[in-house]
Amino acid sequence: MSPPEPSEGDAPDSRRRAAIGLLVVLLLVVAGLFLAHVLRKSAQLQDCVMSGRTNCEPIDADSAR
Repeated sequence: MSPPEPSEGDAPDSRRRAAIGLLVVLLLVVAGLFLAHVLRKSAQLQDCVMSGRTNCEPIDADSAR
């Protein structure tokens, strides 16, 4: 008995699944990096406030105009 040969309809389906899987992984990585950036910024602000400083948040020059 020889193994069945793959039909022509199997290859595009597996490529589509692989592309969707890659897209999901990339979205998770981007979301994780964004979340890490936001959490780091928040932690730095909290560390500044806990050390007793009052000028922790940078002032936007655009909002002062």
